[in-house]
Amino acid sequence: MTHSLSVLSDALESIVNVMAGIIGLYSLYVASKPKDKDHPYGHGKAEFVSAAFEGSLIIMAGGIILYESIITFFEPSSLRNLDNGIWLLLATAVLNMAAGLIAKAVGKKNDSLALTSSGQHLLIDSYTTYAIVIGIGLVMYTGYNGIDTTIAIAMGLWIIYNGYKIIRQSLAGIMDEADMALLDAVIQELNLSRHTHWIDLHNLRVIKYGALMHIDCHLTVPWYFNVNEAHAAVDEFTKLIKNKFGDSVEFFVHTDGCMPFSCAICTIENCEKRNSPFKQKLIWNRENILSDLKHQLV
Repeated sequence: MTHSLSVLSDALESIVNVMAGIIGLYSLYVASKPKDKDHPYGHGKAEFVSAAFEGSLIIMAGGIILYESIITFFEPSSLRNLDNGIWLLLATAVLNMAAGLIAKAVGKKNDSLALTSSGQHLLIDSYTTYAIVIGIGLVMYTGYNGIDTTIAIAMGLWIIYNGYKIIRQSLAGIMDEADMALLDAVIQELNLSRHTHWIDLHNLRVIKYGALMHIDCHLTVPWYFNVNEAHAAVDEFTKLIKNKFGDSVEFFVHTDGCMPFSCAICTIENCEKRNSPFKQKLIWNRENILSDLKHQLV
């Protein structure tokens, strides 16, 4: 209706968001399936695949916008019906912002990458639409159509950048890249509510996909614990994490018996098996808890 390239670019992004939303909806369905013999770790990574596809679609839309912008730069077209176009753009911006805020809030509540990324796309879409409205207003005020092409080029670059970020995030999930913020949160909770017979903790790994969090670690307990006592220590450990992060946590905890050098960091009082005096409580942090070795003072 307007022959405006910036309006066309906004429409392309909206179409991509609708397509991405359909894909994201299917990924949520797949991710919600329980684990089975073919997928022993569940189906949560379907969301990462969905986000990667969404990012690819967004980059494709940005490329089309840049291509059309370059063509229009050399072959300018006359704009028309800009006043009607502004009202249509404002309506879509409001609807996209409302849908984006809802999707992002629900995504964060349910730890869903698909919903969160879709909500972020809609919010970005609404922001760029508001920018285009301002640009169209400037075109109407100044009569200079080059503003329209400039906005379209800037929008194309912005869309490509956001598509890249989404693909980068999805690939990080597919490759089980460490989530340092989540790891720090787990370590902080363990330090705050640590049991005395958890003498040491090392080789900790935390990954998250969908609503499922997976934790591997080696927990050092007194060497004289029997199987039932060691199992009870592991139960206390898993209960602490679930109380903080929810029940959707899967654990693989290997128990180690303490060594003579562990006495220096062991806080158990009146231990009849102690070989040397207690010297210092070891505060777990990202550097020492990721190590594959039992800790000792140097």
